[in-house]
Amino acid sequence: MKQKFNVIKSTCIPIAIDNCNTDLIIPARYLASTTRDPKFFGDAFMHDLRYDAQGNKVKDFVMNRPEFSEAPHEGIHEIIVGGQNWGSGSSREHAAWAIAGYGVRVVISSSFADIHRNNLLNCFVLPVVVSRDLQQELFDTIAANPQAKVRVDLPNQTVTNLTTGHSEHFDINSYKKHCLLNGFDDIDFLLSNKEKIEEYEKG
Repeated sequence: MKQKFNVIKSTCIPIAIDNCNTDLIIPARYLASTTRDPKFFGDAFMHDLRYDAQGNKVKDFVMNRPEFSEAPHEGIHEIIVGGQNWGSGSSREHAAWAIAGYGVRVVISSSFADIHRNNLLNCFVLPVVVSRDLQQELFDTIAANPQAKVRVDLPNQTVTNLTTGHSEHFDINSYKKHCLLNGFDDIDFLLSNKEKIEEYEKG
């Protein structure tokens, strides 16, 4: 899951579910697994909304509609536009693993549950908070044209609806921004400062 982050320009999957909790993002039965295989968790992402009890695809669910069913890859469906209060409920980090494992690089919402937001950052998925107005504009734009793209610029901390040109600044912790830009987890960050730490210890 570790990868450097700079600018993402991609089509989006609109999941307009307010209070989309972590049990919807990944059902509790997947938490008992000891694997960290990204595909395992990616396949479980939104499983009980994507599939019925018999394992058949739910045709009306957005991720199963032809225009949104293509697996995320460069420039395609790397961004989710979610409803407000994304990632509420339990603090399970598996929810972030599932989103990252599915191939999503950015989740845009008007608000996030704090723990889930931090879990996403730890999985190299960027949570972007926008105004309710821009959130709704993005849903409307995607509904009108599923091929519409959004540009998320981490260095400049901007998100732009490329259809309308509407752009907003978003906030991110400076440490987490540095880690994303460099593809560092917490251990990588410490190792990158090994010489400084050793010099400090000498003092």
